[in-house]
Amino acid sequence: MELNKVKYKRHVKPLDTSEKPCKSWHFLTWFVNKLSRHLMRGKVKKLERIDMKGLKPPFIILSNHQTFSDMKVNAILTYPYDFHSITSLEGYYGFCGIRGWLMKRVGCIPKRRFTTDPHLISSCETILNEYGDILTIYPEAAYSNVGITADFPDSYGALIKKLKKPLVIVVHRGNYLRQPFWDWERKRKVKTYTTMKKVLDVEDIERMTSDEIMDVIRKELSYNEYKYQKENNIVIDEPWRAEGLHKVLYQCPHCKKEHQMLSRGITLWCMNCGKRWVMTELGELRAQNGKTEFTHIPDWYNWEKENVRKEVEAGEYHFDDEVDVFSMPNPKQFIPLGKGFLKHSLENGMTLDGFYNNHSYKISRPSRGLYNIHIEYNYCFKRRDPCIQISVADNTFVCYTSKKDVVTKVYFATLAIHEKLMRERMEKKQLRATQIPIAVNVPKSNDEPVAESTVSEASTAENKN
Repeated sequence: MELNKVKYKRHVKPLDTSEKPCKSWHFLTWFVNKLSRHLMRGKVKKLERIDMKGLKPPFIILSNHQTFSDMKVNAILTYPYDFHSITSLEGYYGFCGIRGWLMKRVGCIPKRRFTTDPHLISSCETILNEYGDILTIYPEAAYSNVGITADFPDSYGALIKKLKKPLVIVVHRGNYLRQPFWDWERKRKVKTYTTMKKVLDVEDIERMTSDEIMDVIRKELSYNEYKYQKENNIVIDEPWRAEGLHKVLYQCPHCKKEHQMLSRGITLWCMNCGKRWVMTELGELRAQNGKTEFTHIPDWYNWEKENVRKEVEAGEYHFDDEVDVFSMPNPKQFIPLGKGFLKHSLENGMTLDGFYNNHSYKISRPSRGLYNIHIEYNYCFKRRDPCIQISVADNTFVCYTSKKDVVTKVYFATLAIHEKLMRERMEKKQLRATQIPIAVNVPKSNDEPVAESTVSEASTAENKN
């Protein structure tokens, strides 16, 4: 059994990411702009450009990601210049490959989520240095689960430092409120507000360290949709506004039971203890009986996240489930692989075991290299159910879970495991740095010459005590 390989019934060619990105067709840039303006008509409150005067391509855009509308607004903001976007592989799927062909000509670069692609830097340099166009990156790599900035790696500071082009930050507000990830099919009557701001010139980038650049990125990309809603008195009065919220708020703060939450209309409740909360027109929660543990939805979400982190730290976290598996080796195919078994733990990372075409297969992502995963609450490409997506270098596996409302917790655990491993790695690095050789005199004995032994600073301090 070859690791991370599936024996297909016929030859399947995986996506070749080493292919040079296609230069944007300017006619398609014009068409996408016109189409985006038409689709967003009446839905945009304001587009604000800050410190953008005189800035022309090439430059880099880092944009937050709440819904597909983000891409439409970005197309409006960047016109008349050609732009390229790093896009998830699913965006190329459909219409017998025609959609993928068009996406490439628009200037998109396909990327498997949360994998290391050695060719990506080269593609970015081609867009910026050879084509002289705009490069758009969505660091969160997925829609926001609960309307706040998602976790993304610190490596973006080093990327901006390497590419040496002006940095622009685009922040969309209202897109999540209008179309939350956990109920994206039904749209609320909310207009969007977007800012496009130049935050760093080339001179700034050359002067700053990668960590300093990362500090700027995190500050400028920070957002909170429910705080924005409350501060701007945005009323959402749809009678079904809370439906689906239990998919992210899966743990009851009253009885602490997991995966027993449900939602309908404007109400969220726990099936175990019966406690109920109402979602107000300003996006806050109010308990119908007893204390309101969390009025602010992101606070409840972050409480769950912290609980999972504690579980990981205590060595108590483990997940396993029987799943329905689909494979996406290239943008043209979603191949059903039948049943599989998905497991996740600190020790073994994420593994998927299955049997297809009379052969067993094993897909493995060790914890050390798995800094995030992609989850969906209502996946639109094959089956509208919650799923976990695992990607390796040449394949992507979509796993539909059989257990109820577990995908958010697996997402939290992936982040917590990576954080724990990175912290332990840093502690070991700092410990090695303190192990500086020190000459220690050993008393003479029987007229022998003085010997020298090497010990660490830590050992020296311990001996003194």
